[in-house]
Amino acid sequence: MSAKLYGILAEFEGPTELLHAAEELRAHHYSNIEAYTPYPIHELQEALPRRNPLPAIVFAAGLLGAATAWLMETYIAIWDFPINVGGRPLYSWPSFIVIMFELTVLFAAIAAFAGTLSLASLPRPYHPVFSVDRFKAATRDGFFLCVEARDPLFDPRRTMDALEDLDAVGVWELEE
Repeated sequence: MSAKLYGILAEFEGPTELLHAAEELRAHHYSNIEAYTPYPIHELQEALPRRNPLPAIVFAAGLLGAATAWLMETYIAIWDFPINVGGRPLYSWPSFIVIMFELTVLFAAIAAFAGTLSLASLPRPYHPVFSVDRFKAATRDGFFLCVEARDPLFDPRRTMDALEDLDAVGVWELEE
């Protein structure tokens, strides 16, 4: 039984070569690319394609928190436990603002935490790149680029050739 292919990993000589390779792959419309470097390279943020759904998740959770607080407080103030204090109306929305703010922040914070863990696939004790012995250098002096198999343009042979043409020091197939 053959293992499923995770992607192709390539090592580059330095940060400029890695950045050039990332830009070339993006120019060829690859979309699922990941870089591994020993320190942050800010230019990689523009070179690597990213779609981050986390802000939308946090915003939706914040709206849900505000709606939950408003519905809960409206229900309690009007139907469940109506109290006429000093002739004020039962539905006095300014008094709801503090609780609405608190539940908005609570729901958004929980969504940010859970969304970050989920989108990063954490906890993850094993990753396919760990099967390459040379990958240990990623924390010291290695610059790696991985094209994942879930990329729509991924073809093992063509992707490996493209990475080799970009002067990669080493290229490996990664199995899940």
